[in-house]
Amino acid sequence: MRNVREDAELLVLARRYVMPGRRYMKLGGGLLRMEEAAYGRFVRELGEDAGVVTDGEIGTLLEGGWRERRTAAWLVAVSRRTGFRERLGELLLASEVPCAGLAYCVALAGFGTPRDADLLADYLDRYLRRPDLGYDQTVVMGALLFVDLNLGSDRAARFLRPGGLWEQWHHDAPHMRQRGTTHPATYLSLVRRLCAVVDECAEAG
Repeated sequence: MRNVREDAELLVLARRYVMPGRRYMKLGGGLLRMEEAAYGRFVRELGEDAGVVTDGEIGTLLEGGWRERRTAAWLVAVSRRTGFRERLGELLLASEVPCAGLAYCVALAGFGTPRDADLLADYLDRYLRRPDLGYDQTVVMGALLFVDLNLGSDRAARFLRPGGLWEQWHHDAPHMRQRGTTHPATYLSLVRRLCAVVDECAEAG
């Protein structure tokens, strides 16, 4: 992993795409709570940057920390760069850094192919067996349901059946007992709304 404090190339890109207006902090659920004027400006600027950033620059950002990776994944999502599908799937499965998983999910959900469903299911196969880890299980489930909905498939069904991995994980994961809701539809709704933001950014750019 490259450190923005020690890597001049990464720092230049972070200053260009990640840090302005603390963009990296807003790429997630916070977008859904922004005031209208700020939201419109944010969407327009993200769409414009997604149109000019190069594949090489995105690749470099994906080698950085969570701020750079989160931003890069959103740039990938908005610019529909499906060539990064496998890389995002690898990063999601590795879970090397916090705070970036939702961004990977939004990109894969937006691509929305059977291969994206496979990558999301691979994650759930691994991490629903780890109730000790409160990673991105919930939003990955939301993304898989979103892809299922659009494809007319049922890849999520085997996880959600009674006594399946989803139910077991919720029962055994101590951090989930503190949450007010455990219904997968909650996470589907979040992913759907963020994918709509991606579409707005793409149109604005």
